[in-house]
Amino acid sequence: MEETPAASMRAGAARSRSEPLLARFHQVRNFTNALSHGLAPEDCVVQSMPDVSPTKWHLAHTTWFFETFVLKKWVAGFRPVNPQYAFLFNSYYNAAGDMHRRDLRGLISRPTVDETQAYRCAIDEEIESLIGSADENLLSEIEPLLILGIHHEQQHQELLVTDIKHVLAQNPLHPVFRARPPDALADGWASGPCQFIEFDEAIIDIGHDGNGFAYDNESPRHRALVLPFSLASRPVTNGEYIAFIEDNGYARPEFWLSLGWMTMNEQRWPAPLYWMKRDGEWWNYTLSGFRPVDPNEPVTHISYVEADAFANWSGARLPTEFEWERAVANIDIDGNFAETEAFHPLPSLPRSARASLPAGESGGRRVDVAMQPSPTGRGGHRPRVAWESGREAVREAPGQGNLQQMFGDVWEWTRSSYSPYPGYRAAPGALGEYNGKFMCNQYVFRGGSCATSRTHIRRTYRNFFQPEKRWKFTGIRLARDPQW
Repeated sequence: MEETPAASMRAGAARSRSEPLLARFHQVRNFTNALSHGLAPEDCVVQSMPDVSPTKWHLAHTTWFFETFVLKKWVAGFRPVNPQYAFLFNSYYNAAGDMHRRDLRGLISRPTVDETQAYRCAIDEEIESLIGSADENLLSEIEPLLILGIHHEQQHQELLVTDIKHVLAQNPLHPVFRARPPDALADGWASGPCQFIEFDEAIIDIGHDGNGFAYDNESPRHRALVLPFSLASRPVTNGEYIAFIEDNGYARPEFWLSLGWMTMNEQRWPAPLYWMKRDGEWWNYTLSGFRPVDPNEPVTHISYVEADAFANWSGARLPTEFEWERAVANIDIDGNFAETEAFHPLPSLPRSARASLPAGESGGRRVDVAMQPSPTGRGGHRPRVAWESGREAVREAPGQGNLQQMFGDVWEWTRSSYSPYPGYRAAPGALGEYNGKFMCNQYVFRGGSCATSRTHIRRTYRNFFQPEKRWKFTGIRLARDPQW
């Protein structure tokens, strides 16, 4: 039977939607496979602590997500690859069924890594068949869930990287996950002086505007009053953090929250995670091997309580997430992301190298500042401010060069507790558990890291973790109140 012109047009419209959607699906799935390329099967099954999941588990769980929330719903008579995988690879979706204990994921020797890859291939083929044969109406139903699954997989790509770093760091051989890219900034590039960009009081729109994908915790969009503040022009560097260590920052309770002081002493933290003293110098394990700490790189693998202690020592504070979102409102999303495969924060570019950056609109005034320890403890010290030429700072022509590394390199802790926006309600069912049930005892960090995909991050993206966790690529950007 010959296809009618109307049917042909509908089929063409469906293809115009399905082809880029499938291309995006395969691109993300292939990048996950590429991340695990070069790992031995032995690497992929280790669980170095309860918070870490083995690489094999990430490969399987992201596949289970598509199988459970897409294929089981829209493929008539769908038969799972293995019904027991639903128990092994469910993470925390209670409405989707029972699950294996998180802290025992490293004991799962079967399925093997090869069988897990075969599972991925089988589900990818099923997705290809479903999307390729769907009409426009069915695509309209499937597309939001498939896109959610794609972004869910990108989250697990970052988890795969941070988790395998923790696994490999336990090995005295200091294995290399990725060789340092030849185009990475060379050692010896000095970060410029820390400057503070002033922002006036304003009522601003906070949250996602509904244009494109976002998680439910980025909504509803609402208005918020942001009081005057200033924000550091770049993240805190290793060199600046070493000054905190050498000033006995880890031994002075006046800088620490009670939880931080207790945790730091119980776990005997002397420095950021992965740091070690060798012949009197600080070294750190990176995914390109064990090497000396570069004083110009942004400090990373810092918990919230360490970030807060450093801010108090320096006489500043951490920004709120609303201040952070205001500061990036007109800044391009660009930086050192997972696609560069550096998997480590890089030094900020000197001002001379940033002169050709495209214009942005930071909307701030610049003030140079020298970081100083706070002799009186939490918030009791005003650091020395070095005004240029001894005069008050003047408003600069707005430019993207004012604020550096707002995206990529390191997630930046904020002082904001992870809580729902006004009017937020979690969706019903298993997918309603994605974010809402974690809105307790956690803090927000913003901006993405060197392990985040560029196509995954947004200005409104809210990541979150418990205040004592530090195996993520988390760092520090300071803020100040105007009364200095």
